[in-house]
Amino acid sequence: MIRRLALATLLTAICDGLFSSALSVFAYGSTVKRLWQGVAAVPFGANALQQDSFAWVGLAMHVCVAFAWSAVFLLLYESLPPLRRLVARRFGVLAAAAVYGPLVWTVMSFHVIPALTHRPPVVNGRWWTQFAGHAIFVGLPIAAMISRPERPR
Repeated sequence: MIRRLALATLLTAICDGLFSSALSVFAYGSTVKRLWQGVAAVPFGANALQQDSFAWVGLAMHVCVAFAWSAVFLLLYESLPPLRRLVARRFGVLAAAAVYGPLVWTVMSFHVIPALTHRPPVVNGRWWTQFAGHAIFVGLPIAAMISRPERPR
């Protein structure tokens, strides 16, 4: 169980981090450093955007968020037999990912981030890109890694 959680956390942090980094550079004309500083600015304020070291803080926060959402899915997976049956079916991991990833983005963008920044979310093209991308880059690695069978030692 711990191995599955660690794999889900690591793979999700990498996949979503690369997705967000690519969007920042290629779609939004920003930098990877600015992306991670922006993540850190959510709880630490705009001052984080001026300090290089906050990029590392933002990246660490990203990994912690990947861990938290992976742990939530693990708890749901272990306690809900219908979820285990769903992911065991053909394309079940994809179905779970298609729901869970966008759910993660919705909760983060409508509840967690506004609670920390005291600003309402802005639903625009970028928001919808993240909504769709979270199915692939967040939901899929979490559902795939958590639902993996445990290997005997």
